[in-house]
Amino acid sequence: MKIEEYLNTLPKSIMTGEDVELQDSTLREIFEFASLGKNDVFYHLGCGKGNSISIALEEFSVKKAVGIDNNSEKVSSAKKMLEEKHLSDWILKCENVLNSDMDDATVILFWFSDFSIAEKMTSKFAMLKNGCKIITIWGPLPGNLPDKVEFPYIMNTVPFRKANSLKEQTMEVFGTDCIDFVTAWEFAERYSKAIAFKNSENDRFLTVLQTLVIWINAKNLGIACGDEIPVPIKNYFGILKTYFNIEMEHLLNLDSS
Repeated sequence: MKIEEYLNTLPKSIMTGEDVELQDSTLREIFEFASLGKNDVFYHLGCGKGNSISIALEEFSVKKAVGIDNNSEKVSSAKKMLEEKHLSDWILKCENVLNSDMDDATVILFWFSDFSIAEKMTSKFAMLKNGCKIITIWGPLPGNLPDKVEFPYIMNTVPFRKANSLKEQTMEVFGTDCIDFVTAWEFAERYSKAIAFKNSENDRFLTVLQTLVIWINAKNLGIACGDEIPVPIKNYFGILKTYFNIEMEHLLNLDSS
């Protein structure tokens, strides 16, 4: 089956990230990356069970922390945890992020895989006050150049810098003139470690898939190193097809070579 068909067989909650809770260590890395501190008003869109809110308050001493999630059970669990810790200066909202007011935000953690939501939120973020930092994982906000990258963590700062093309945006994210197999694997592995599924075997599989996605996108954009398909890429194409019945070669635009 084609990779698109395989992805459609997975639970929607996995594909959207709804059931993926970032590890505390990952949250701390993100907060360090954002230089989160006592003068910040922190928002986590899709806050889940609220660990990010707790860490932002307890360890980074933010002025205020706001968590927004449309899952009422998770919001209730987060409220209970924060109350038991006797923390203050926090707000939790159960609502759609598209309808949320975040005018006082200085740092926003936004990790949504739905491109349509990302596009709508990018327009909303652009109206926030200058200097507001939007932190994403894996990709920058659609149509914009990142202001800081420690992959897979990416920062866009208001006012946004528009990208002239997807190629320009991709090169800014990877910080290189061309992307080879080693670069693709390194960046894919960083992403796998950051989101860290409970089953470590899935991490390896995710790394393989993301490596191929990174390299294929680079090839199609004309920024892959060399004209030939690297041997490791060919090998992984074969492994996926032989052992998992997953085909990805059709994603390659052979005219780009």
